[in-house]
Amino acid sequence: MDHQPKFFENLSGTGKAIGVLTSGGDAQGMNAAVRAVVRMGIYVKAKVYFVYEGYQGMVDGGDNIVEVSWESVSSILQVGGTVIGSARCKSFRTREGRLQAAYNLVQRGITNLCVIGGDGSLTGANLFREEWSGLLEELAQKGKIDEEAVKKYAYLNIVGMVGSIDNDFCGTDMTIGTDSALHRIIEVVDAIMTTAQSHQRTFVLEVMGRHCGYLALVSALACGADWVFIPEYPPEEGWEDSMCVKLSENRARKKRLNIIIVAEGAIDCHNKPITSEKVKDLVVQRLGFDTRVTILGHVQRGGTPSAFDRILASRMGVEAVLALLEATPATPACVVSLSGNQAVRLPLMECVQMTQEVQKAMDEGRFVEAVRLRGRSFENNLNTYKLLSHKKPDAELPKTNFNVAVLNVGAPAAGMNAAVRAAVRVGITEGHKMFAVIDGFEGFARGKIKEISWGDVGGWTGQGGSILGTKRTLPAKYLEKIADQMRTNNINALMVIGGFEAYLGLLELSAAREKYDEFCVPMVMVPATVSNNVPGSDFSIGADTALNTITDTCDRIKQSASGTKRRVFIIETMGGYCGYLANMGALAAGADAAYIFEEQFDIRELQANVEHLTEKMKTSIQRGLVLRNENCNENYTTDFIYQLYSEEGKGVFDCRKNVLGHMQQGGAPSPFDRNFGTKISAKAMQWISKKLKETYRKGAGKVFANTDDSVCLLGMRRRNLVFQPVAELKTETDFVHRIPKEQWWLKLRPLMKILAKYKTSYDVSDSGQLEHVAMHSPKEAETGAI
Repeated sequence: MDHQPKFFENLSGTGKAIGVLTSGGDAQGMNAAVRAVVRMGIYVKAKVYFVYEGYQGMVDGGDNIVEVSWESVSSILQVGGTVIGSARCKSFRTREGRLQAAYNLVQRGITNLCVIGGDGSLTGANLFREEWSGLLEELAQKGKIDEEAVKKYAYLNIVGMVGSIDNDFCGTDMTIGTDSALHRIIEVVDAIMTTAQSHQRTFVLEVMGRHCGYLALVSALACGADWVFIPEYPPEEGWEDSMCVKLSENRARKKRLNIIIVAEGAIDCHNKPITSEKVKDLVVQRLGFDTRVTILGHVQRGGTPSAFDRILASRMGVEAVLALLEATPATPACVVSLSGNQAVRLPLMECVQMTQEVQKAMDEGRFVEAVRLRGRSFENNLNTYKLLSHKKPDAELPKTNFNVAVLNVGAPAAGMNAAVRAAVRVGITEGHKMFAVIDGFEGFARGKIKEISWGDVGGWTGQGGSILGTKRTLPAKYLEKIADQMRTNNINALMVIGGFEAYLGLLELSAAREKYDEFCVPMVMVPATVSNNVPGSDFSIGADTALNTITDTCDRIKQSASGTKRRVFIIETMGGYCGYLANMGALAAGADAAYIFEEQFDIRELQANVEHLTEKMKTSIQRGLVLRNENCNENYTTDFIYQLYSEEGKGVFDCRKNVLGHMQQGGAPSPFDRNFGTKISAKAMQWISKKLKETYRKGAGKVFANTDDSVCLLGMRRRNLVFQPVAELKTETDFVHRIPKEQWWLKLRPLMKILAKYKTSYDVSDSGQLEHVAMHSPKEAETGAI
């Protein structure tokens, strides 16, 4: 992209008024979106109004529509639900109701609306926009407003954000609240698994999602459920028999528990509902298993938003304000949404129509079509689940006679085990013999290698750390021993799951190919490190879990400060030289500053930060939060910054410091890491199978791969999963500091500063283009999206 960066400084909101409302069912993260809209609006000098209680408040007017200030949205980032309230509103569905709403908005000069809600709320907003000029004409005829107002407020601009835990809106990969709802479900499943384990029980869990099976599907994928019922993919005729066979087979394999997940809208292929009670009765009658039902209900809507939802909502909120500033009478109402890792704008009604198409396809029994319309992310989840949950009988499995080894390298990262499980199961399905290497390259050299079966990796998705064991040791000093082990065990391909060391390790092994033929085999790396510092991938397994740990800790620390006024906390995060955790943690926790290596800072900047906090202490928000990456500067250490702040803030605020340390590497993996680890690893294994076929030399009777493209890293790049030869990634790497030379998240840095009230410039070149909702071809689902 060689365009000149476009900055929003030339977009002024002076003279504009923005109304923000939440409508429909609540979702965690709505407050983060509200906060971002308010602060970005005020930042660009627009007036911002809260509309309390959704459309009802817009119709009732009065105290329900109030202008807000910067401080109005302080301390709401970590609160679930919506602080401005949401209500189902009958009167807004009538023209009289909308007439009254238009009058209330015109009285305050509001012609820009940011609506956060589900498809119903957004459809209502679009209708309101289409009727707007007619409504004003009518108000003028009735003498309620003058002709001047009709001209002045002639157009209503609308931007939507989808806040819904169901993730049922087409055009967006993740709606605000979905990730948090998955956190609630997974917390419950993890807890239930321990009790089910004790009593050898079967649990039937019913999760929300109305007519969309996303929550059920992803939680089934994330906890390795035995069976899942979703509306988009009803079970075939005779499912009762196949499910019972599957459950009893699992028990026979010494599995002490069964988990069955039922979406609340689940149906069979005749469109008849499948309820959790029905499933329970079936298991009890047919198998006599001790079975319990747990209906999760509104727990899924509650609790604090996850780090992902806070960052998503903050990005969307800022994008929504930019979209309103750029809107013209000719641009259609749009929704800001997420595609891969990219913020996009899509025409609102195109998304709504497509969402309704899914329901129509399901009602008419066109289920294959329904899955396709849900989008490639949904389709991928379904395909991966099908691949991993049911083991074919040995007689039906192909036999390739290839041996594939899996190992973990580097520091432990939550989600590594989910990745190993997916690799082993996909490998077995593809007909390979799978081997597990214990303790990384060091263990490999010592011959710590054993065959691993389908059942051996059961229950691994929810386990933190690395079950196989992992070491930071690089292979260079063990090359000969590793080559011996490869030969002895006849290893035909390698899959390495790990961080920067894994990347360096693959570079060393491919360099050693000239000397050792044993390394002339396909090798693939799946990035897994809390630091998120691997070149070639926007995300790595484990970073999301670490981010949630940081965010939770910051929430607690902020709460401790609410008792003692005027306190500033300095928190040190991990990451090596990579500032991802510090920067994103700051965005998710609402910090005042984040010091990172990638953006050099000097004493003047530290001074400015202290002054900024001193000013802040004069307002009603009397606490501060500063994050510092462990290696951001060798002289400005955490202690130095703590002492500087303590001295400069004397009499105004006092300081405390906190080093988070290794708690960032531990804990149960977040739903995102389980899911990402599972999908990326399954894809890497399919690549290995393809490469093995391509490089097998019949004459010699062995695999021989010595080209650059046979040693790859599988990474997430913007919207797609891409295989990149590690040799080509060398130019993108800063080997001294072990980070990629270019990092996407640095673009979000100004966002954090704006939301913390700093003047800064924000490159908006990436946003602003209205795209169309793309119908993807079935082929596309295989190629890329996560």
